[in-house]
Amino acid sequence: MIKLCEIDPATDEKLPENFSDKSGVGVHYVSAFIKQLTTKLDDGTKVMCKRRGLKLMLRVNKAKGEGLLRRLEHGPDVKTMLKFALEEAAADAGATIEIRDDGVYLEPPVEAA
Repeated sequence: MIKLCEIDPATDEKLPENFSDKSGVGVHYVSAFIKQLTTKLDDGTKVMCKRRGLKLMLRVNKAKGEGLLRRLEHGPDVKTMLKFALEEAAADAGATIEIRDDGVYLEPPVEAA
């Protein structure tokens, strides 16, 4: 697994307990968190993550995946909902993503030969 990014502790300020958020899924926290994921890795892998409503879109090079922030299944904890949505989007793209204490790790999809 490749370390994608460090988790910025300032994103916790956007959690619903600390920031006015009427969405129920913590969209301000999610937007601040996924902004860190858009990067280009040392090996040339391009990673991009966007949010539209409750949908997260993850792109690793040309592979695309989508995940949903599901409050009824994984809520009400915003961090748990985000973790499952990112894992769903990564699996849809053929990749694997892990959120650990020290950062976000990515196993890119295997490129077709």
